[in-house]
Amino acid sequence: MIKLPELLAPAGTLDAFKTAILYGADAIYAGLPGFSMRARAKITVDEVKAGIDLAHHAGKKVYLAFNLFAHDRDYANMDAVSRVINYLRPDALIVSDPGIVMWVRENHPDMPIHISTQANICSAQTVKFWQNAGASLCVLAREVSHAEFKQIRAACPDVGLEIFVHGAMCMSYSGRCLLSNYITGRPANRGACAQLCRWKYDVILRERESGIEMPIVEDERGAYIMNSRDLCLMPRLADVISSGPNSLKIEGRNRSEYYVGSVVRAYRAAMDAYAADPDHFDPAPFMDALNVLQTRGYTTAFFDGPLGPDAHDYETTRSTSDYMAAGVITDAGVDAITLELRNEIRTGDEIKFILPGTMDTPAVRLPRIINAATGMDVPKLAAGQRNSIVIPRAWLDAASGDKLVPYVLAYRHK
Repeated sequence: MIKLPELLAPAGTLDAFKTAILYGADAIYAGLPGFSMRARAKITVDEVKAGIDLAHHAGKKVYLAFNLFAHDRDYANMDAVSRVINYLRPDALIVSDPGIVMWVRENHPDMPIHISTQANICSAQTVKFWQNAGASLCVLAREVSHAEFKQIRAACPDVGLEIFVHGAMCMSYSGRCLLSNYITGRPANRGACAQLCRWKYDVILRERESGIEMPIVEDERGAYIMNSRDLCLMPRLADVISSGPNSLKIEGRNRSEYYVGSVVRAYRAAMDAYAADPDHFDPAPFMDALNVLQTRGYTTAFFDGPLGPDAHDYETTRSTSDYMAAGVITDAGVDAITLELRNEIRTGDEIKFILPGTMDTPAVRLPRIINAATGMDVPKLAAGQRNSIVIPRAWLDAASGDKLVPYVLAYRHK
């Protein structure tokens, strides 16, 4: 029987924890302000604790990101950090700084350590270094090719190896970018990146003598010069699994529950399909499920070595998808379900539900929009302020009714 790697999902909110669990993640990672690269994290310590408790009850693991690069001033707060770790009791800490690794070994000697992608691990020698320092798993840099991964796996058979399979790509080396810090004062390593690589740029020529600035004329493909497409290894998933990673990581601790659930569902189903029949595995139907997400387009990035022509989009940062999130089920009664909106809904819109445990997507066309707060019919309803609509079960296919439960997601055509 094929041993599948762990499917690791991000959670930036308690709802994302619940969604990741529902849609089939094996493990979840989360960060806290001051702990990691998520200085703007929306989740509190108590919410992370609630998420960890839910995950453990479901037999899932939770890893806490502690991957900041620490200054001396950060160590003055370590007593409080230690109390948080003892309170949360995660299954591992994701660490990047050698000083923090040493601190964890001294103060939490039984806590497993995972070395973050921020440590830029690109070789077997570096993996062995971190293994000797006490790491049980290393998250390899996104710049590592598939051929290099196989060499590292062969040279390091007794340490966990994790790779990113889906999510945003950073234009800097494994996410260690200073553009945001220099230009906006928002440090990327503290989770406040302004994503300057997504901005539209003009190239300016300044004459030294006159001080005149003249824009250099660009063609239509010359504006978004640093805009990477999103990583997606679904087309190469069979190669990925067969090479023996321990964990497949989905990027996105600042992403919505819609993103988390949709991506986890697609990779969970694809991994299970591969395990059931590896010789006839076809990634196409699972790619269809990923194409409903808001995306800049997909690339396999460094999988085959140096970046190819599919790695960047020089024309726009807008999503290539024709679909958008409709909402999330917050209540599922006997007679009706309640859908909390994520985008505006209009009478006549068709929405499709993303069911956990299956690739089926039952649909319903809304003959009326029923405002959940008032019970009144309205022609349309905007998202925000927890606006919700009621969908009578009589409008739905009875066969899918049992799976329309809280935290099930819905999307619609733009």
